[in-house]
Amino acid sequence: MAVKFGTSGLRGLSSELVGSVSALYATAFARFLLEKNLVGTGGRVVIARDFRQSSPEIAATVMAALTRAGLTPIDCGTIPTPALALYGAAINAGGIMITGSHIPADRNGIKFYRPDGEIDKQDEQAIVALATSLADDAEANRVETGSGSNHEAQATELFLARNFATLPSQALAGMRVGIYQHSTVARDMMVKVFEHFGATVFPLGRSEQFIPVDTEAVSDQTVALLAEWTDELALDTIVSTDGDGDRPLVSDECGTPLRGDLLGLVSARFLKAAVVATPVTSNSGLEADGRFTVVRTRVGSPFVIAAMNEALAGGQTGVIGFEANGGLMLGSDFDVGTSMLKALPTRDSFLPALAVLATAKQTGQSLSALAASFSMPIALSDRLENFAVERSAALMAHLRHSPENLANFLVPLGDVQSISDIDGLRVTLDDQSIVHFRPSGNAPEMRCYVEAPTADAAKTLLKRGLALLESWQA
Repeated sequence: MAVKFGTSGLRGLSSELVGSVSALYATAFARFLLEKNLVGTGGRVVIARDFRQSSPEIAATVMAALTRAGLTPIDCGTIPTPALALYGAAINAGGIMITGSHIPADRNGIKFYRPDGEIDKQDEQAIVALATSLADDAEANRVETGSGSNHEAQATELFLARNFATLPSQALAGMRVGIYQHSTVARDMMVKVFEHFGATVFPLGRSEQFIPVDTEAVSDQTVALLAEWTDELALDTIVSTDGDGDRPLVSDECGTPLRGDLLGLVSARFLKAAVVATPVTSNSGLEADGRFTVVRTRVGSPFVIAAMNEALAGGQTGVIGFEANGGLMLGSDFDVGTSMLKALPTRDSFLPALAVLATAKQTGQSLSALAASFSMPIALSDRLENFAVERSAALMAHLRHSPENLANFLVPLGDVQSISDIDGLRVTLDDQSIVHFRPSGNAPEMRCYVEAPTADAAKTLLKRGLALLESWQA
């Protein structure tokens, strides 16, 4: 697996990122910030990391490279990605987050932030071009151990203050909330935030070994853990995140995870949003809600942010974005009654979790009843791991080659009614169910998304869709 930009940040095997590659890309990013006048000489760059074994070494290499390039690294320790982005914006600094998010522990990644937010696809191309031009430069590739002044406490305090202002005091009093801590950098902050609002909090499953948690395709093992804990402790919900704390995982009182796009829909209502930018993989029932305009994008936060920026440039207000993984982005400021939440155009796991719990509390519903109250198709997704990039590319090329190829491939599922090719192939079948095949943007995986009117039909469709992918031979 080569190091490359995926749906959100640079990704690769840890063995490929440790050493000269991280030095090279940190140098390229420093050049990018200086050439674009986003920071001046001596300007600050905030750096944080997740709990992967390789992350401290990569962070130290990055800080040394930034220092050599004439910038000032600020060490923010192990904090969530949205906390880093918020702090960087507050002190007008660039940002680097060392994290592989939800992908396996033998891989890692680097996310880059301008002082005004997450880099976009054009920025990615500029950084790659600079890295390519510096590939033979010994200074740019030099591996040293660097450091920076420690601002973890300041960044933590700022992010906690933002979350404490989201709801009225004691808004969650009486709720029994489990926090699945595993190895996420959000684990201690989440306990503080939910205790602040009066919930009785139960920290669960803390691990010193890194555990990859994919909030978009929650493993059967994780679902079993959630069900066991909710039953044993009579919990109203369990809340967690992925490794870097930018994607939420929220279960109902039975331990069943709520879909990330449902969290986004509840958040849109909670915030009274006017425009929602979301990838094509989010539930098709969003348009039926009718309370906001939906703009569909390709998968990946840069595309969602680009759509939010386009809406803002067109004079829109009340603009948010979210992904099927639940990560929520604020394109504009929002009045939440207790305060004004400033725009934060990067994925955040805290706000959607707070929004859905507050909504359940206000309406007197359980989380399962709240989820059932939305008339959305049943949407499920899963992935085939170790699905070679070359194999997925060949499959997608075959399916796109002709309508006959696609129709023949899908015979076991049904007849094709319509196709969307925004990102991968999303096919509506003759019974109005949906199957969507999409290669992962940052790992050797093939993803399958389905929608159907009932849970049983969705499970069956997902199983058959995955079986089709697994059996395909070039």
